[in-house]
Amino acid sequence: MKSSDIDHLKKQQLAHRALMERDPVLKVRQVNDFNDDSYLENAPVHVARIIVPGRPARPELVAPSALANREIHSVEGRGALLHAIAHIEFNAINLALDAVYRFTGMPEAYYNDWLQVAREEALHFSLLCDHLATLGYAYGDFPAHNGLWEMAVKTDDDVMARMALVPRILEARGLDVTPGIREKLKQSGDVRACEILDVILRDEIGHVQIGNRWFHWCCTERGLDPVPTFVGLLHDYDAVLPRGKLNYPARRAAGFSDEELALIESIKLV
Repeated sequence: MKSSDIDHLKKQQLAHRALMERDPVLKVRQVNDFNDDSYLENAPVHVARIIVPGRPARPELVAPSALANREIHSVEGRGALLHAIAHIEFNAINLALDAVYRFTGMPEAYYNDWLQVAREEALHFSLLCDHLATLGYAYGDFPAHNGLWEMAVKTDDDVMARMALVPRILEARGLDVTPGIREKLKQSGDVRACEILDVILRDEIGHVQIGNRWFHWCCTERGLDPVPTFVGLLHDYDAVLPRGKLNYPARRAAGFSDEELALIESIKLV
C-alpha cells in the first residue's frame, strides 16, 4: 500500500469516527483535530450506508410543516431561528465528513476540500451555540427537521449526484436566504447574530464553490455536459429546487454560470 493510500485511509477512518460521534462537543473537537490516529489500522474501510449519523438525542426531529413560526423580535423567536440555523450547520458537518468517508477514488484535493468544509461548519455551529447560550438556550431546545441528511442518504450511491444535489441545491439556498435573515436580526438589534451570519455567508460561498468544482470535475471525467446532467439528476433523484429569489452575486461567486442560473430560474417557474 502506497503512503498516499495510507494517508487517505486515515482521513477516511477519522472522518467516519467523527461522523458517527453523537456528542456535538466531541464531534467538533474531532473535526478540528485530525491527528489522533492511534486507534487506526492500515486496512481497507468498508463503506456502509448511514441512515442515522452521529447526533444527540435532541433536538426532536419533526416534519418541516410541524415547525412553529415565532416572532423574531422576541428572545424565544430569535432563539428558535438561530437554533434552526445551528441545526443546519450541525448537519453540514456530517455531510462534509460523509463526503470524505463515503466516496473513494477521488483526487486528494477533494478530501482536503471537504475536510476544510467540515472544520468551517464546525466553527459556524460553535459560534451559534455560544450565542444561543447568551439567550438562555442550547442546541436541542427546539425541534428541527432532517431534510439535509435525507438528501445525503438519497445520494450516497454517486459522488456526482451528491455534489450536484446537496451543495448546489440545499446549501446554495443558504446563499439566497441569509441576507434576508440577517436584515431581520439587525432590526431586532441582535448585532452578534449578524456578525455570525456574515461569517457563515462568506464561508458558505466557498462551500458551494467546492460543490460546483467537484460536480463539474465529475462531469468532465465522465464526458458529460453539466447542464443537461444536472437536469437529469434532479429528475432521477426526485429533487426539488427551493422557490424564492436567487442571490445572483453570491451564486456567481460560488461558481454558478449564467447558463446554470437561467436554468434554475426556468425550472423553478415550472
